[in-house]
Amino acid sequence: MRPVLVAFGRALLSQLHYRMLMLTFLPFFLSVLIWGLALWWGLQPLIDWLQKNYFAGNDGMGFSNYIPAWLGLGALKTVIVPWLALWALLPLMILTALLFVGAFALPATARHIGRRHFAELELRKGGSLLGSIWTSFSAFLLFCVLWLVTLPLWLIPPFAFLIPLVLWGWLTYRVFAYEALAAHADKEELRAILRIHRWPLLVIGVITGAMGAAPTVLWLGGALWLVVFPLLAAGSIWLYVLVFVFTGLWFEYYCLEALAKYRAAGQAAVIMAESKDKQVIHQLSDTSIPE
Repeated sequence: MRPVLVAFGRALLSQLHYRMLMLTFLPFFLSVLIWGLALWWGLQPLIDWLQKNYFAGNDGMGFSNYIPAWLGLGALKTVIVPWLALWALLPLMILTALLFVGAFALPATARHIGRRHFAELELRKGGSLLGSIWTSFSAFLLFCVLWLVTLPLWLIPPFAFLIPLVLWGWLTYRVFAYEALAAHADKEELRAILRIHRWPLLVIGVITGAMGAAPTVLWLGGALWLVVFPLLAAGSIWLYVLVFVFTGLWFEYYCLEALAKYRAAGQAAVIMAESKDKQVIHQLSDTSIPE
């Protein structure tokens, strides 16, 4: 666990660098612009659709009235449908922030860390834009499916904490580990590092998944208090971007250090093999009988 903690400390120091802080603003402004327009035009139609097709058509409103009344929270029934609408949009908001961070922030963090701390590490470019897009899309698609499938379990307190933690951990592990190694590792090295270090990388993903719960709670608060929702939504988007950038830094430091050690071990093995071959040849030459 020491390499995980060392990478965490280095990522934290780098996150406080003014260049890394500036990287959070462009994805934030783009995400706020897109989601501001989307919610302005599409939130009320989505609420009306849920009200008409699910609650009114399938007696869902009777259920939504009964549960809050039974808990002594009858006033919450007026925000249940908007809450569900905004909660259903949360994975799309995460995807937006993730795409913008991947497009603008992660390449910059990779260059920043590579030049400052791993300048001697050769760029072998085993990853590709297509591979990055496929990894992000396939991982996020499965993430969305699992998110929606497990929503009923969120009513049970332990699962409400554990499910997003595990989902976030798996998603960040799949996406950010690939991005961290794409420029420096070749294809074989990329597969080997992801296989050898999958558990430490998953630990980093789970911890950053827990960090990702903070903007989720803020988003939920905005859904329950619609008057201040725009401010809370903007704040949650910025927190998502900040968490994504820090996550990228953490994975970058850990993966590049692991790659440097992997190459050093490979070079040491080659040197030892060559040395052993020379010793064998020398022994054979010493024991040979001249004609």
